[in-house]
Amino acid sequence: MQVEKLESWVKEHKKPLIISGPCSVETKEQFFTTIEQLAGTGVHFIRGGIWKPRTRPGTFEGIGKSGLSWIKEAKALYQVEIATEVASPKHAELALEAGIGLLWIGARTTVNPFHVQEIAESLKGIDIPVFIKNPINPDLSLWKGALERFSKAGIKKLGAIHRGFDSFQKTKFRNVPLWQIPIELKSEFPNLPLICDPSHIAGRSDLIHEISQKALDLNYDGLMIESHCSPETALSDAKQQVTPKDLADILGRLEPRDATKSDTAFINHLEIIREQIDQADREILEAIATRMNLVEKIGEYKKENNVAIFQLSRWKEIFRTRPEWAKALNLDADFIKELYRFIHQQSVQKQTGIYKEEDQEVDLD
Repeated sequence: MQVEKLESWVKEHKKPLIISGPCSVETKEQFFTTIEQLAGTGVHFIRGGIWKPRTRPGTFEGIGKSGLSWIKEAKALYQVEIATEVASPKHAELALEAGIGLLWIGARTTVNPFHVQEIAESLKGIDIPVFIKNPINPDLSLWKGALERFSKAGIKKLGAIHRGFDSFQKTKFRNVPLWQIPIELKSEFPNLPLICDPSHIAGRSDLIHEISQKALDLNYDGLMIESHCSPETALSDAKQQVTPKDLADILGRLEPRDATKSDTAFINHLEIIREQIDQADREILEAIATRMNLVEKIGEYKKENNVAIFQLSRWKEIFRTRPEWAKALNLDADFIKELYRFIHQQSVQKQTGIYKEEDQEVDLD
């Protein structure tokens, strides 16, 4: 997948690239007031949702086509670039006619390859940035597939937006970040601009700074933060929007990280720590290998005594004790629980192999 580096197409914009504005363009007054208040905050693109795909009907789904005239007027009056979400070829056509400077494809659209393909084909030949949000579910292949469809359609100014993933697990986030997924995407496509949407990850305005800083610590190229002149009255996503004043405070407290530090002493010290990490990883793998050898022994013993592989009481014991051990070692209990879910699954698979019943499936949920 061929994409241009961020610096080559966002001229004069220094990292981090900042996209901010209301979740939804609600009224002309609301939109213009927010733009006026965002002046001087360092925002490169004003975001404004014209069409809002909602989970359930009956909620505000955007002002629609009529709001595009306000965007044209705002561009001329305030000399700003506007970004908006499109979910169909018709949306894309209307947005381009209105002079939109950046388009993004939302999470609900990314999950459907047919819709993605139709939009990509409708945008052939355009020379503005197109960003693709991760799909709702944690599926890296689906995300890459959407990016590749736009790349094959000739879109060179292509980027990705990490907005978190839906989960049945109860966490403090609206959408769990699962940072390893965007990091893997970036490692495979290092020139692909990657920005974070802390508003949709957080679902709460008080978490936005924390998530934004985390993104910069991971060398993201920018942030998309929802800002509204009066968040408490917003018609969509009220809890996760911040005032322009609060946005300025958040951006002012961020600490961009140096990804290319060349100081010799720093590099030498870093290498020493990395060697220690490598040694710790070897010890972890050796411990896992020892555990799997013991699993094989217990599998043989179960087979000899005609005992079922999956023991519910043992499953419950593991998921009760390991998080407790983790807390005593100052480790995150949820992380350890998830780790042992994979370890226990592999243990069951090994014992299943011993029973030579390769087609047996064990439901661990």
